[in-house]
Amino acid sequence: MKDDKGYLTPEDYAEPRCLLCDEPYGVTPEVKSVPQQRIIQKMNDYMSRRDYAGAERHLKYWLEEAKLGFDKRGELLIHNELVGHFRKTSNKEGAFESAKEALRLLKELDFEENVSAGTTYTNIATAYNAFDENEKSIELFKKAKAVYESNKRTAPELLGGLYNNMALTYTALEKYDEAFKLYEKALKVMENVQNGELEQAITYLNMADLKEVMLGSEEAESIVFDYLDKAQELLETPSVPRDGYYAFVCEKCAPSFEYYGYFLVANNLKKTAEEIYERD
Repeated sequence: MKDDKGYLTPEDYAEPRCLLCDEPYGVTPEVKSVPQQRIIQKMNDYMSRRDYAGAERHLKYWLEEAKLGFDKRGELLIHNELVGHFRKTSNKEGAFESAKEALRLLKELDFEENVSAGTTYTNIATAYNAFDENEKSIELFKKAKAVYESNKRTAPELLGGLYNNMALTYTALEKYDEAFKLYEKALKVMENVQNGELEQAITYLNMADLKEVMLGSEEAESIVFDYLDKAQELLETPSVPRDGYYAFVCEKCAPSFEYYGYFLVANNLKKTAEEIYERD
C-alpha cells in the first residue's frame, strides 16, 4: 500500500514485532528516557504539599510514559517511588505490586549488585516492615547492607537510612542488641552528611523507644530523656533548611515527644510543619 505521496513507507512492508507493537521483527526499539530528575523534583513538590492523590497521578502517568518509551531504568525509578508512596498511604496491595515489579526490573537490567539494588532492597524492606512482613523485610535489608557496604560509591546518607530502617525491623523481631548497634552506626554515618542532623534526631527518638522496650519505662527514663534532649537540639540546628522535608521530619517526630511528655516541643514541631506547608 502506498501513502499519499506515492511511495511505500516501512510500516507498509515490515512485519510487526507483535500484534500489539509497531516495531518490526529484529529491530531493537529506541529507548525514550523519562526525565528522572524532573519526576523526583515534582514528586517532592507534591509531598511538600501533602498532595498524595496528585503524587500518585504524577507517578502513574510517568510510569506509562516509561513503558511506552521502553525505558526500564525509568520504570525502576518510578516503581521505587510508588513503593514509598503506597507505604505512606497504607496501600499494601499497591506497595507489594510495585515491589514485585522493581525486583523484576533489577534482574532484567542486571542491577542486582550495584547501588540501585541497595536502594531498591532498602525501599521494599521498609515497606515490608510497615506492613508487618518482618521476616521478608530483614532478608532484603541484609541484601541491601551487603551491596551498600561493598560499594565505594554508596553515599553516607543511604547507609544511614539503611541502618535506621533495618534497626526498626530488628526491633519488631525483638532482636534488640542488633537494633541498637545499627542505630549507633546510623548516628556515626550521618555525622558526615550535610544537614544530617534531622536523620540523627530521628535515630535518637528511635533509640529512646528501643531503650524503653529493653529496660522498661522506669529504668530507662534518664536515658530516654537524654536522647529526647539530643533530638530536640538537633532539630533546632539553625543551618538546617526549613523546607518541605524539614516539615515532614517535624510531623514525624512530634508524636514521639508527645508520648514522652514533651508537649511544648511536640506542639512547636506541629506548628512549624503547618507554617511551612502553608508557606509552600
